[in-house]
Amino acid sequence: MRSLELIDSWPVDTVATGVVTADGAVAGARGPIELAFPLASVTKPLTAYAALIAVEEGAIELDDPAGPEGSTVRHLLAHASGLAFDEHRAMAPPGQRRLYSNAGFEVLGDVIAKATGMPFAEYLRQAVCEPLGLTATELPGSPAKDGVSSVADLLRFGAELLSPRLLARETLDEATSVVFPGLNGVLPGYGHQKPNDWGLGFSLRDHKSPHWTGALSSPRTFGHFGQSGTFLWIDPDAGAACATLTDRPFGPWATDIWPALTDAILTELSPGPGTP
Repeated sequence: MRSLELIDSWPVDTVATGVVTADGAVAGARGPIELAFPLASVTKPLTAYAALIAVEEGAIELDDPAGPEGSTVRHLLAHASGLAFDEHRAMAPPGQRRLYSNAGFEVLGDVIAKATGMPFAEYLRQAVCEPLGLTATELPGSPAKDGVSSVADLLRFGAELLSPRLLARETLDEATSVVFPGLNGVLPGYGHQKPNDWGLGFSLRDHKSPHWTGALSSPRTFGHFGQSGTFLWIDPDAGAACATLTDRPFGPWATDIWPALTDAILTELSPGPGTP
């Protein structure tokens, strides 16, 4: 894909990117796609997927109590438990604000570990990584932010999110729809969003502005970005997913060039009338 050549001019030392379609075919890739990078918060979709598998297996339920009083697994996944960003203390009642919370995902990992009788990292490996062939993906620490993976692995995960095999389609549809609609909150790196709609572990594109995806991204687009300069988006309307990993922390350098890459990819995937 010619659009992926845009990364050659990015102000980073190392970057890899790739695009996969719903049939699992890699439409294009550039850079060291087998190299493992720190994911930062792109860890969260992997953790969420493991949690949803645990729900389907009957190990946990979305409405099981978890976290602060009145909070459930559903609240934790949707950043609506009221827990602070990086502290295990409540800042608001459950379901009242969209408080983006690493602490909430750490509680979630503990809940799953207790329910399954194994460390969460091992459950993630058995439930998600092994079945999808994610050989470079590991979780050496927090289920919120300490994952490592490669573009090659994330493309396999992206293909799963486009055409699920490990989950029922209905479960994934629920996870990528708005949970606790209308809640306001901060989208890290992009400021206050009213509303800041979220799914079950997945950031939703909706009509947010500004946003890390593109102007051409469909409102149904979902995924996550990470403060380590990483992102994964899945656009069901385009029938494609893109994983991009870098070795430069997220900052102002990314706010224009990430959407430009996404728009170039979507344009190349769906050229207009008369385009050769």
